[in-house]
Amino acid sequence: MHAQEEFVPPEARHITFVPFSMLTGGIMIVRATLDDHKDSLNFVLDTGSGGISLDSATAAYLQVEQKMSDKTVRGIAGVKTVMFTYNHTLHMEGISVANLDFHINDYDILTSAYGVRIDGIIGYSFLRRYIVSIDYEKMIFEVLTPGTYKYPRGGYMLKPQFSTLPMQMIGVKDSKEILSKFYLDTGAGLCMLLNEDLVEDSALLRSKRKLYPTEAEGLGGKKSMSLTVVKEVKVGPYKFRNVPVYVFDDEFNITQYPVLGGLLGNDILRRFNVTLNYPEQQIYIKPNKRYSDSFDYSYSGLGMYLIDGAITVTDIMKKSPAEDAGFVPGDIVMGVDNDLSGNIQSYKTRLQNAGEKVKVLISRKGELMVITMKIRSIL
Repeated sequence: MHAQEEFVPPEARHITFVPFSMLTGGIMIVRATLDDHKDSLNFVLDTGSGGISLDSATAAYLQVEQKMSDKTVRGIAGVKTVMFTYNHTLHMEGISVANLDFHINDYDILTSAYGVRIDGIIGYSFLRRYIVSIDYEKMIFEVLTPGTYKYPRGGYMLKPQFSTLPMQMIGVKDSKEILSKFYLDTGAGLCMLLNEDLVEDSALLRSKRKLYPTEAEGLGGKKSMSLTVVKEVKVGPYKFRNVPVYVFDDEFNITQYPVLGGLLGNDILRRFNVTLNYPEQQIYIKPNKRYSDSFDYSYSGLGMYLIDGAITVTDIMKKSPAEDAGFVPGDIVMGVDNDLSGNIQSYKTRLQNAGEKVKVLISRKGELMVITMKIRSIL
């Protein structure tokens, strides 16, 4: 008899723990520096990005050399040919990642929406090199070398299909039950985004489901879409009931429907601790203390952005609570209820109380006034 021989790769080795913060919807912000520049920059950790990128204004400020490429990037609101800046080193706490080629993009719309400077996005170019284990309870992620890794007990191994983005089979149930592939997208501050064609072809939604007009931010700017609820979303063995979802017209074909049905965002993924093992094409999820957090069913129809230091009303959806309350574009939001912080994140959180009345202090053409708005529930 001959002994069985098997090559066993070395164990994955711990490199560092990197802290992060979270914005509305669970988007992760990581602090980092570039090359020898001392300025601390804000990056989104994003499994929905096929590379790594720098904001155009940040690239100009840092005076990095830019070269036109023939490559295009595609998002929910546009497709564009991008400039690149080559061979840079990104420094995070305890780790320096060398030989990175950043594409240049304009993230001003994200900065305005979140009220936090977004200097870039960390995606596949970083994630493919390491095992990255995200702890949403402690707000840190561990970076390890590729190799044999012992996953914690009590979770579930997803085996998504990988291109540069992970694509996972997910079940969605409402009037019908469907099974389709979806991008796993930590850079999306929502539960789920469904392709309009998928919804119509499958007759997924109940006929009485109301669709609420709204918008979201993505590559290319703002994108009109609809907000509603589905009865159930199933990820592996884990089921979530009455899940808020966005339905969008995929005019730029980011899902290549019927290849994919949309994306699963970080407002669901943050309910797990998630190990991203790109070298082995594995993603492991384990429920955390956020698993049973209630979903956000609020609907105001009020679009506001930080513009030149002022939180400004820009968009008001037709027949929405914001229109009923009498908001007009150009109103400057000074406070919500007793919160006069001037923090757009804080204001948006206060507008997430479905069924509640809120008082919004605004300045309209220099005159202060209070508008009372009842937040609608989509449930």
